[in-house]
Amino acid sequence: MIRPLLVALGFLTRLPLPRAASDRADWAASIRFYPLAGLVVGALAGAAGALAAMRDPWLGALAALLTWILVTGALHLDGLGDLADALGAAHGDRDRLLRVLSEPQVGSFAVVAIVTQLLAKLVLLHGWSSHAWWSLALVTAAARIGPLAWARWLPPLKPGLGATLAEAVRARDLIGWGTVVLVASIARPALFAALPLIAFYAWWLRRRLGGVNGDAHGAGIELVETGLLAAFVLVGG
Repeated sequence: MIRPLLVALGFLTRLPLPRAASDRADWAASIRFYPLAGLVVGALAGAAGALAAMRDPWLGALAALLTWILVTGALHLDGLGDLADALGAAHGDRDRLLRVLSEPQVGSFAVVAIVTQLLAKLVLLHGWSSHAWWSLALVTAAARIGPLAWARWLPPLKPGLGATLAEAVRARDLIGWGTVVLVASIARPALFAALPLIAFYAWWLRRRLGGVNGDAHGAGIELVETGLLAAFVLVGG
């Protein structure tokens, strides 16, 4: 259990962690611990936001956002940008979409998507003042349930990491994490929005891409996070 968790933290965060020997099985099993890694991300961002918000709400929002980016190394923003570039250049051509998705260049669509995402998160975090900052950890944890669902429900776009992770996700993993979200929603009803958001993104990926890859996973995490922030702000908890 410890090694897969460390692998998950090492992959999803830039936190200084002790080096531990791991194999392909640990790497595959690490996806089951993505929500726990998300809990750490949100706890750190929430703590920074809470401290800075004592001075000014906008400062709290900025501190939380910057901590969020630093802890994750902008990993998921990169996926969002790549997916935006591919969609923008595809013009309805799926083969072209997949070809652009595999290219490393950053285009104007990526820049617009990333800037818009950061602005959206900043504004929504400013509206977080009515919530306990620790609740941010629920948002980041719930969003990282998404890759488990997408890996199990959708075929990988190409052999490699995606296929390995898909084999590691078990039905009981989805049921377990889904149950955690439902129970947590009793205290924070807005958190329930994670389940339809994850399901809708899976439907959209199947329709537009026909499967999932690393970029699509990262983009999905970003979009579900923003959707949950909006739910908390609009619904009120």
